[in-house]
Amino acid sequence: MSGLSEDLLELAERAAVRAGRELLTRYGDASGVSTKSSATDPVSDADRASEEVLVQTLLAERPDDGLLGEEGADRPAVSGLRWVLDPLDGTVNYLYGFPAWCVSVACEDRTDGQWTGVVGVVHDPLRGETFTARRGEGARLNGVSLRVNDPVPLKAALIATGFSYDADHRRRQAAVMADLVPNVRDIRRAGSAALDLCAVAAGRVDGYYEEIASRWDWAAGALIAVEAGARFGRLPTPPEEPGVLAAGPALAGALRAAVTRP
Repeated sequence: MSGLSEDLLELAERAAVRAGRELLTRYGDASGVSTKSSATDPVSDADRASEEVLVQTLLAERPDDGLLGEEGADRPAVSGLRWVLDPLDGTVNYLYGFPAWCVSVACEDRTDGQWTGVVGVVHDPLRGETFTARRGEGARLNGVSLRVNDPVPLKAALIATGFSYDADHRRRQAAVMADLVPNVRDIRRAGSAALDLCAVAAGRVDGYYEEIASRWDWAAGALIAVEAGARFGRLPTPPEEPGVLAAGPALAGALRAAVTRP
């Protein structure tokens, strides 16, 4: 699949950059904002426009591929491949003008009966940074190879995390974080799961966990982190939308133990 994955990566990167341009043209315009899962979970015209750019770009060249998008793109995979899309990861940041948002594009195939990443792209239009990965071929930032920090003990680790939009879930997450804080170097919360996973890959943080995460939040970023040497896994709670964890090999087990409650 090496030749195909190279073509898929080129297409994913082209689609993400186009969507990023669309988002930049709308940056600072908070029109068409509504809510989804809760009053604090927004979706905007920018999210929808970005997803439309992604879908049009991908299907123009790959009409038989499946789609799974945060803002409603959904179609079965005739070809055996599907695209997992987050057209604007970090919508709250985008609407507030906080510089931590991105476009996330992953392509997956069926491996041992499960969808598995083939290529992943996370594009940060504001910084001009594009994180990319192909399965088995490593991860890069603007063409430069990435490697996670390792080994890092838990007590010296800088950890990224995120929070649910649901108030009850947030209470649980706050309790977990309160237990974690005294045992690590520090904690960061930027507001974009895809960028947090890329931060692990780039060594900007040592580990990342989030107790609830949808597939489009992590599909591209997880592959990028893994290809940079991270261990990636799912967290057991809650069962309907399991969380995710990524860290260097020496840190991953200790971090999982620290954030997993019975």
